[in-house]
Amino acid sequence: MKLKHLLTLSLAALSLPALAHVGGAHDHGGLLTGFLHPITGLDHLAAMLAVGVWSALTTKRLWVAPLSFAALLLAGALMAQAGAAFPAVEPMIAASMLVVGLLLAAQVKLPEALGAVLVGAFALFHGAAHGQELAGGAALAGMVLGTAVLHALGIALGLGLKRAHHWLPRAAGGAVALMGLNMGWSLLAG
Repeated sequence: MKLKHLLTLSLAALSLPALAHVGGAHDHGGLLTGFLHPITGLDHLAAMLAVGVWSALTTKRLWVAPLSFAALLLAGALMAQAGAAFPAVEPMIAASMLVVGLLLAAQVKLPEALGAVLVGAFALFHGAAHGQELAGGAALAGMVLGTAVLHALGIALGLGLKRAHHWLPRAAGGAVALMGLNMGWSLLAG
């Protein structure tokens, strides 16, 4: 078995349900808590990095999809905090990982507006998950900042790998897609 296949399977095996939960039961406010929230959940971390890498590899205006994601992430969090009910939050997060992972693995080039709408729609559900956990403006600001950092890291990785014509983005995309499938399967089985 080639190293890239082994790496992909190993990463997929690490898939866990949404784990964007930091601090104790009463520690869901503050800038640092919000910043760490998307970073400490493997599902959110993988999806947000993948959006950045995919955008860097497939678009000229590489900030369009990540900005859409960040803006609609905040909108989803605010809507959830205002009492809006989001159906199937966890399955939609799993679907986002599957779709974004496949887009990255296949390096699909979509029109920038379509890519922004697609990742933005998924971001609403990521935001709803975060919004149900976080309280206060500082925590939401931290969440958006943490998301922006993950997107920037993804873009930097994508640009570096783009110049190298490396297989790693495709393998990483496959791993993210497998994580999404695994999460979805776990939700169905549970």
